[in-house]
Amino acid sequence: MIIYKQFSFDAAHFLPAVPKGHKCGNMHGHTYRLSVLIEGHPNQKSGWIIDFGDLKNKIQPVIEILDHHLLNDIPGLENPTSENLAIWLWNKIKPLVPELKKIELNETQSSGVIYEGF
Repeated sequence: MIIYKQFSFDAAHFLPAVPKGHKCGNMHGHTYRLSVLIEGHPNQKSGWIIDFGDLKNKIQPVIEILDHHLLNDIPGLENPTSENLAIWLWNKIKPLVPELKKIELNETQSSGVIYEGF
């Protein structure tokens, strides 16, 4: 069974590796939506895989690092594409939530990345 919890954060970034004149080379912002998917079996006593409140408490400090910040200024995110941001998020969340199955990060309503670690 897979459960999920969604988070959102607002952040600015620019992509330094795009060709000169590409619009994403300019600073701009997004309201990102992050879905954290956890796989497991419901505990017989509690009936859940993980308490959603506990999950939020573990992940919210990671979200706060990003929310209302310039992503390029965060160590490890000097080239903050959606793909690189997904890897960064995975590396921060996986040690906190070993049951992590995958994350889905949406940069817009129609664009995003799904990441399951390497």
